[in-house]
Amino acid sequence: VQITFDPSIFPYQKLLDLYWPQIDPTDDGGQFFDRGPSYRTAIFYHNETQKGLAEKSKQALAESGMFKDPIVTEIRPAAPFYEAEEYHQHFYKKNPDKYATEQKESGREDFIKENWQK
Repeated sequence: VQITFDPSIFPYQKLLDLYWPQIDPTDDGGQFFDRGPSYRTAIFYHNETQKGLAEKSKQALAESGMFKDPIVTEIRPAAPFYEAEEYHQHFYKKNPDKYATEQKESGREDFIKENWQK
């Protein structure tokens, strides 16, 4: 997912704070049902300030003790972005029932409740 934002309105740190509770940061094989390198979690930065904030955020999560496994989300420089195929675009809106089922059956819903909504 690529997000375009105005940092004077919505700071990068706020994006980081919203990002972490959507993922399993300890899974280097993908996310829930979605497996493979293209489904690994990553945070991309466009400048050194963003890089520092991302690294600090990751370190704070690692030191929080929330997870027994290491935080494996990569912090990487932004590169050219390639949009997914059309059938992936707005999947949750186009297929709300399937999306809801996958959230539950994949374990994502329970993982988020158990680890982030304490």
